[in-house]
Amino acid sequence: MAEDVCRIDVWLWRARFFKTRGLAARFVDEGRVRRTRERSGEVRLDKASRTARPGDRLVFVLGSRVVELTIANCGVRRGPAAEARRLYHTEGLEPVDGGHDC
Repeated sequence: MAEDVCRIDVWLWRARFFKTRGLAARFVDEGRVRRTRERSGEVRLDKASRTARPGDRLVFVLGSRVVELTIANCGVRRGPAAEARRLYHTEGLEPVDGGHDC
């Protein structure tokens, strides 16, 4: 069986962190995503074509929030929000500016 692997920009788009794949690709190209993988340690991703696979931990900032998550599944399409939430497990969603959620 083939390993479940996909491009990081595709995964971010499928998981509904970005409205378009182009926005996800630009975000990655700007070096704004860090990936931690067993054996290879933490790296700042610099190309949208870098791979994502289950078990990878991602850290990035969206708006005023630091998003830390573990990829659970690569998925096969950009589905509804409920389907997208099954693609990852969230470890934390903390305000960057120390603000309070209302």
